[in-house]
Amino acid sequence: MGRGGAPKDRSDGPDRKCIATGEVQPKHGLIRFVVGPDNQIVPDILGKLPGRGIWVAADRDALETAARKRLFSRGAKAQVTVPDTLVQEVERQLAHRVVELISLQRKAGKAVAGYEKVKSWLQMEEAEVLIQASDGSGRGKSKLSTPHFGTYIGWLTADELGLAFGRQTVIHGALASGGLTQRVVEEAQRLKGVRKNEGGNGRPKG
Repeated sequence: MGRGGAPKDRSDGPDRKCIATGEVQPKHGLIRFVVGPDNQIVPDILGKLPGRGIWVAADRDALETAARKRLFSRGAKAQVTVPDTLVQEVERQLAHRVVELISLQRKAGKAVAGYEKVKSWLQMEEAEVLIQASDGSGRGKSKLSTPHFGTYIGWLTADELGLAFGRQTVIHGALASGGLTQRVVEEAQRLKGVRKNEGGNGRPKG
């Protein structure tokens, strides 16, 4: 069990403390960083790089605060260099990770793209997650509703979704339950906090 009696995440192990906010939370809501060989801070999106982990909440403000206030040096207990493009690099890597996971779900037969296919999955209650491009038409997107008790992801671009589904662009997508779907949702939530664009503010569940 986790703090407050909540069940712990199935695989993420102990909670970690954000160096910027001081909050303790499960690792899937944080970004891990390590110090590289040149004493430069490196994002470790997959959490597999060697070295002492330094954790920051998956939130753009927290990341910018950590960089601006030299909190990475405090966390590393040594003087380190923080790249000017660190936040952008974290966002890029997270977006790549989400696209990669959606692609794997597509290859496993657990993801579809295109308005009609997504609409069909929603009607048959096959979909657990509705995905829509942040730069898609608002009118078109409003015709589809988030599955009951499901999840909405609306902060990937049409180009990014296109990469995930092997097309030029995609506006509407859906994921079935099982497989890597929960991981997609978790990684997408991290991206949402870091991206904070108009689409990243989310859309009410319909």
